[in-house]
Amino acid sequence: MVVVEGEKLELTNLSKVMWPEDNITKGDFINYYVQIAPYVLPHLKDRPVVFTRYPDGIYGKAFYQKNVPDYAPEWLKTYSDESFSGGKKKEVRYVLIDDLKSLVWAANQASLEIHPWLSRIGTIDYPDFVVFDLDPMENTGFEDARFLALGLRKLLEMEGLKGFPKTSGATGIQVYVPVEPRYTYRQVRAFAKFFCRVLEKTFPDKATTERSVKKRQGKVYLDYLQNVKGKTLIAPYSPRPIAGAPVSAPVTWEELESGINPSMFTIKNMPERLKKVGDLFKGVLEEKQDIDRWL
Repeated sequence: MVVVEGEKLELTNLSKVMWPEDNITKGDFINYYVQIAPYVLPHLKDRPVVFTRYPDGIYGKAFYQKNVPDYAPEWLKTYSDESFSGGKKKEVRYVLIDDLKSLVWAANQASLEIHPWLSRIGTIDYPDFVVFDLDPMENTGFEDARFLALGLRKLLEMEGLKGFPKTSGATGIQVYVPVEPRYTYRQVRAFAKFFCRVLEKTFPDKATTERSVKKRQGKVYLDYLQNVKGKTLIAPYSPRPIAGAPVSAPVTWEELESGINPSMFTIKNMPERLKKVGDLFKGVLEEKQDIDRWL
């Protein structure tokens, strides 16, 4: 039993190995989130989240958790939202990770991945960033995503816009373009689609916005359809269930140019990196850009 921010939490199975090749236990994983809490919490605050839980480690059975479980502590903040499923209205009670005790609670649930919404509960219909998700398909990889991310950077800079890149933790790259939270999801999706189509036309051998998975082979999928209410993306600094324990790492454009590899950023070295470089994704929270001219 530990006390975090005045609340008692029972931490369980701390010696259970989560990443076998790296001998990273559940206790190590919880400790990782405690160390990086000051950096990750601002990106989670007031956002409904979805967890991917791995109670038996990265090679065990995993499942998504949208609804807050019945056994969750009473102090855990939640947000209810109605969605349509199979033609019926369905209420989902999402967890909010606004403080350290909530983050530790989530980590103790073996929530190896945390996926927040693009909008906050105060402006739930208005995302505060546009996401460009560069997702390599079969016969492509991180290098192709890196090439296209740098191309996207040039496009954005030509239009006077700032984008902030992060590795997905796997083979992809995500570029966030922070905006004022007054645009609808439909509007930010249209904005993302416009720039994705320009990239696709500029690099037709490397990029595609093709919806059919079979027709994407050999190209990087430019997924502007991530900009939908209720869709989520891996949080910055969240680990991935892959050998090596890589994390979704914010990087500088200069690092992308120099030829980084996503496996360079892991649970083991991210706390030290954060002490050195700080939160490279801080601009996503601070910048409020105007995209009226593209709508």
